[in-house]
Parts: sequence; C-alpha cells; structure tokens
Amino acid sequence: MPTRILPLKHLLRPVLCGEDRKFGFLLFLRTMMNGGGLVDKKSAVAGGAEEMCGEDCATMDQPITPWTVSVASGHTLMRDPRHNKGLAFTEKERDAHYLRGLLPPAVLSQELQEKRLMHILRQYKVPLQRYIAMMDLQERNERLFYKLLIDNVEELLPVVYTPTVGEACQKYGSIFRRPQGLYISLKEKGKVHEVLKNWPERSVQVIVVTDGERILGLGDLGCQGMGIPVGKLSLYTALGGVRPSACLPITIDVGTNNEKLLNDEFYTGLRQRRATGQAYAELLHEFMSAVKQIYGEKVLIQFEDFANHNAFELLARYSSSHLVFNDDIQGTASVVLSGLIAALKLLGGTLADHRFLFLGAGEAGTGIAELIALEMSKQTGNPIEENRKKIWLVDSKGLIVESHKQSLQHFKKPWAHEHEPVTKLVDAVKAIKPTVLIGTSGVGKQFTKEVVEAMASINEKPLIMALSNPTSQAECTAEEAYTWSEGRAIFASGSPFDPFEYNGKVFVPGQANNAYIFPGFGLGLIISGAIRVHDDMLLAASEALASQVTEEHFKKGLIYPPFSDIRKISANIAAKVATKAYELGLASHLPQPKNLVKHAESCMYNPVYRSYL
Repeated sequence: MPTRILPLKHLLRPVLCGEDRKFGFLLFLRTMMNGGGLVDKKSAVAGGAEEMCGEDCATMDQPITPWTVSVASGHTLMRDPRHNKGLAFTEKERDAHYLRGLLPPAVLSQELQEKRLMHILRQYKVPLQRYIAMMDLQERNERLFYKLLIDNVEELLPVVYTPTVGEACQKYGSIFRRPQGLYISLKEKGKVHEVLKNWPERSVQVIVVTDGERILGLGDLGCQGMGIPVGKLSLYTALGGVRPSACLPITIDVGTNNEKLLNDEFYTGLRQRRATGQAYAELLHEFMSAVKQIYGEKVLIQFEDFANHNAFELLARYSSSHLVFNDDIQGTASVVLSGLIAALKLLGGTLADHRFLFLGAGEAGTGIAELIALEMSKQTGNPIEENRKKIWLVDSKGLIVESHKQSLQHFKKPWAHEHEPVTKLVDAVKAIKPTVLIGTSGVGKQFTKEVVEAMASINEKPLIMALSNPTSQAECTAEEAYTWSEGRAIFASGSPFDPFEYNGKVFVPGQANNAYIFPGFGLGLIISGAIRVHDDMLLAASEALASQVTEEHFKKGLIYPPFSDIRKISANIAAKVATKAYELGLASHLPQPKNLVKHAESCMYNPVYRSYL
C-alpha cells in the first residue's frame, strides 16, 4: 500500500502555535533537514502550564533560536513582541540575527530597561497616560512588560487594573490603537467557530470573556469592555504565571443600551440596542460549544462583568458541562471570605459567632454570602439554611425580608428572613447589629458617617469592607472609616487607598482585590488538569490566602498580605486548589505531583530575556 502524503497545512497546524505558522513552511523544511526534531524533548518542562512550543520549552540556561530570525529579517524580529528585546540584544545576537545597524550601538540589560521605563512612567501625572504607556509596551516587548509588572506590582497593579482600567474602558474608543483579543458580535452568529479559529494560538488554557453590560461600577460599556478581559489576563500571567500565549481575551458584542456610546462617533462596537432573550442565549451557546470543540474540556472560561440576570444563568447552565468560573460571583466571594477568616484573629470567635450585613444583593453580594454560609457549614456541620440566617442583605428597596419574598429575584430569595421592613441602611445596622458590614452596591458614598458611627457604637472593632470599584464608587474611603470609628475600624476596600494616620497611628488599608485569588486559582486548575470547578476549591483558595497573613500584617490592621509576595501567594493557592481537584476526582493530570507548591512554581511563566544564540 502506498504511503499517504498529508497536505502540509495538516502537518503544521498541530505542531506550530501562534504566529509561528506565518513562516511555518520554511521552518518545517529547515526542521526536516536537521533530523525532524522540532523540540528538544530533554529540555521540556513537565506540568500543565508550560509552553507547548517555542522558547518556553527550553530550560532557562539553554540558548535558543527564535523561529522568526531563522526565516525572516532582524527587522521582523524587533517587531515581534514575544521575542523582541530592544536594546538588550547582545553584540553576538545582533550579528547572528541580522540586527546590526538596526539598533543604536548601546546594549542595555533588561534590568536597565526596566529602570528607564519606571522613570518614564513616574513622570506621567495622569493615570490613563500610564495605562496607555503600559499597553504600548505590551504590544512591542512582551517580556519587558511582564517583568516590569511583576517587579513593581504594588505600584503598577492600579495602572493596568482597577481603578485605571475603568477609565480606560470608558474612553476605549478614543485611546484605541490596535485590536487586542477577539470580538464576537451578532454579525458572527452562525460563524463563531470560524471566528475562534482566526485566533493564532491553539493551546489556549484561559479565556476571559465579557459582554460589557456591567463593567465594574460603571454600567453598560458595550464593546469597550474589552479592557477588562485584557487586564485580567495580564494579571493571570504576571501574578499567576500562566504563559501569555495561553490567554485569550474575548468580548461578546450584542449591542449596548448606553445612549452616550451609541451617539459617539468613535464608538467601536455595534450601534444597536442590546440583544436579549433567545438571540442572546443562542449566541452565547454557540460560543460555549465552539470553545469546547476547539480548545477542549480543560480550557478555563472566566465570565467577567456580565449583568446579574445573565451572570447567574450562565454559571448555572454551563458549570456542569464546562470548566467555568465567574470572577464577580466566585472570585469576589473567595477573596472576601479569606479576609473574614484572617480578620477572626483580630475580632475573635468563629465565622458562626458573627453577624453579616451586606449593602448590595447582586452577583457579588449573594455570591459572598453563599460562600460564607458554606464555610460556616464546613466548620460547624450545621445546615447551610441555618447559617444563612446570620447573613442579611440590603438592596435598593431596603432590607430583604420574608414578606417581600414573592417579588424578589431568584438569587435573593434565600436571604429573605423574618423581620419588619427597613428601608434605610443606618436603620438596618441598628436593627440587625452586625459585626461585619460589606458593601457591594456599586454606588459610592453609601457608608455615611451615621452608618459607620452606628457600627462603631455596636462593636469594639467593626469590620467594614467597602468593595465597590472603581475608587469613585467605593462605599466610603479608608480615611472616613478610620476617622468616623475613632481609629477602631478594621477596613478593606476593592480599590487601593493610601495609608492613613489617625491620632499618631498609621493604618494600612487592606485591599480585597480579586487579583489575590483568580490568578492562583486558575493556575491550580491548569496544573491539575481540572475539568470542573467545585465550591470546595473556592473554600481552599480562601483558606490558602488567609494563611499568608502574618502577625506583622495584623499589627498594621491588614487582613490581606502585601501584593509584593503575590507570585508566592498564587503558587500556594494553586497548590491548595489542585490538591482539592485531586481529592474530588476532578483532576486529569496524573499522577499527582508530590510537592504541588514547587510544581506550581516550576510551571510559572518567567519573563526574563532568553539568549538567542
């Protein structure tokens, strides 16, 4: 029987990833002449988060040859963000890869480049200018972008993520330079599979997707919500070590109800009212089916900034068939629960000994409340229905009570308890007497002086968490919480606040930022090969984060560890999540590594420049 010759495209597609296919034919011929080996198998790193092709297969001390310079000019190499090193190309690299004369004669190390860029960034007085500068860097020099972000995470996190990313989304049409990620609109209905195949990478491990309807506390920003998936995935890489080529940001554009955007000549999305009902559901189902078909069972799909009515429905519909995670519901819940667990060292007692009052009964508020109740059940063994009675929610109409149950949305009904109706938050505080006050309303300035003073009159150390983002939407500031409580409050917020001095004591506000949880959580799913997300994994992530808070942190009033240790924190969270995946029989990467913390660290993307010789 004659040997069957496969078309070249079939040989190249499973082997090459990303833009590697651009010059795949020449690389393929070169490879065949060199004995047919595309990857040095001895140098491949084991684990779930490693690069499946290209330079990340090599060990850090092993010189490599980037595919681009083997088949293209040095000019092309400098314009490839994944391999570009700018002035850090050595003299030998400049000779070997046709770069001589295309760069100024100076050779600057990555560390010196980093120092220079931080000096430039600090000259900008407007945060949005820093955001634009960082995005420009990401588009021209990927490794330097991540090195800069990792080494200066506390300073740059507010630039690439909240609160600055909110302003970037609002002005996305005006600052738009080049497209990032994939846009799937109603125009592509029936063609979503083909659209996904246009993305150059095949070994995608994490997708962050939004429909732009509820961006932070800013509302419906339609297509301009793309800044959120892009920002989240930057943190997946910088904080969680997931390689950049494995990350795919997606915006589902079904229109917008934002009249300002519809009338904006620079708006980049569909100019129509937001689709709902069957049209919306069919597009999302087509998307979810196509993602699973192309990227497989183990690709993590993170829903981001969907409106309440869609967020809960999508999570319920696909959690049993896909590896899905809603950061607004589950990620927020996990990071807040972690802060509560840690705060018990300052408050005393167990979770079940405290009473919780929420301002906001949407996806964040109800998601946090449910996870608190689950953790109580784990600790006490009591039914979750009994634990829910210690948790009270206030929505726009007042305290959620039993007499209003019939008119409530389904996700609010478990929190309707027997009580007289109460319309004002301050009256709810006086009636319920909570030890913990949590704000997830998305509406700023709701924790007034009267509310904070009421909390302080009830509790020696009131725990106040003003979680709404961005900073302008925070329920109160750190300064207000400390001042109005006479320095007795334990405070945490969603957006960062500077340290504040009161009566000679410096208070350092904690930040209940989802970035503590989702990068490590996602890494844990990847390294274990998890096929589903389970609530016990969220509890494991919360406990892992809480365990990183030390006595030194508690002395400053902190209930979260500093972001400067975030890669170590993420590795520990990943290990705990992966352990739980193995315990639950949801892991597919077998056998289980003996030391999951070290395994997680070994799988993390390292942005240090490679030697191209």
